[in-house]
Amino acid sequence: MEKGLTVRPASLTDVAALVELRLANAEAHLALDAATYRIPQGDAVARHFTAALIDETGRDGILVAETPDGEVVGMVEVLRHPDPPEHQILRPEPAAQIHTVVLPDCRGLGVGSALLAAAETWARDRGIAYLSAGIHHRNVGAARFYSRHGYTDAGRSLGRSVR
Repeated sequence: MEKGLTVRPASLTDVAALVELRLANAEAHLALDAATYRIPQGDAVARHFTAALIDETGRDGILVAETPDGEVVGMVEVLRHPDPPEHQILRPEPAAQIHTVVLPDCRGLGVGSALLAAAETWARDRGIAYLSAGIHHRNVGAARFYSRHGYTDAGRSLGRSVR
């Protein structure tokens, strides 16, 4: 499928497709761990993407993969991390989190790889030096995908429920 595939910045006309992708991704994650994930309301997802796409600062990026017949089959979001506050010890490094989604029928066809390459270029062109992909430990396929593209374990995030 990669042949003839176009990766381009998303536009407001893509909001319905972006919502479909987000909800399909939510269904897959719900199957991984129903205690962690949920299915968001479609209108909330539509509001998120609409707001991101009309944001004139261009802070975050949303790119879509489109087939030659105009079907959006994947998307990637590049969401910038804020710099650490001045009172903290971490050095500022322009960084972002990346979220890649491909429709189930289109996985394994190069769509995700094309989206990831375009997202890395988008980030680099905007001075972002580091991308992270937050992967749930049960999402073996996503971990394998990002690992194939050079993403490595960047440490640990420890947490504890206080309920």
